[in-house]
Amino acid sequence: MCLVAIVVSAAETNTNLQTAFPAPSGTTELSSVRTIAAGESFDGEMLQWERNPSTCSGQSEGGDADAIFILESGAILSNAVIGPSVGEGVHCLGPCTLNNVWWPSVCEDAATFKQAGDGDTSFVSGGGARDADDKVLQHNGAGTVVVRNFFAQDVGKVYRSCGNCEAQEARASRFEGLRVEGAGTVAGVNGNLGDTTVIENSCILDSRVCDLFEGNDDGSEPTKTATAPDGVVCETSNVSTSGC
Repeated sequence: MCLVAIVVSAAETNTNLQTAFPAPSGTTELSSVRTIAAGESFDGEMLQWERNPSTCSGQSEGGDADAIFILESGAILSNAVIGPSVGEGVHCLGPCTLNNVWWPSVCEDAATFKQAGDGDTSFVSGGGARDADDKVLQHNGAGTVVVRNFFAQDVGKVYRSCGNCEAQEARASRFEGLRVEGAGTVAGVNGNLGDTTVIENSCILDSRVCDLFEGNDDGSEPTKTATAPDGVVCETSNVSTSGC
């Protein structure tokens, strides 16, 4: 008797560095933002998630209602493509994890981190973003954002610590295993407010590595104070800017 074994393996979340934007498995439209509850894990199944009607208004600042997903504290979002009709991408109200999430055409922001605790840490692992006029990852809250194996192409800033929020914090960020092709800067941080950023083991092409700003809490445009790592506010290690 001949036995034929049929094995169906579940797709695993790929958080390695990928430099080709994935083809979505289909499209899903939401009329309002979807909340991923505290501690919940949600698999987007590589669908392209859109808002209908669109909430994208270019660089006009939106809010939580203009996002596609709101993640409560400890929530995890994996395997999703965020479409161009989504004005505010993903909003994390507390520490969150984004695994293999892609933004093929960023509207206002791709993801915003609003965590409140100094000890809170959010993670972005794998995935990528392109065609962002301004920011990709916006850090408005406290704590730390860690970004690993992320691909960015033709963006304004990969990461920005809020320069003029009403409630300011000393924010930390860390980047490892990035590939950036064409960005105004990888990280924009506020040295006068105690921000720090570390960028390591990355390939940064046609982009500044970091911009330093004098942040404020009165809503005015922050003043740029430097456009290169200073070894204190912005540290780098094993960062290549050509031939990688």
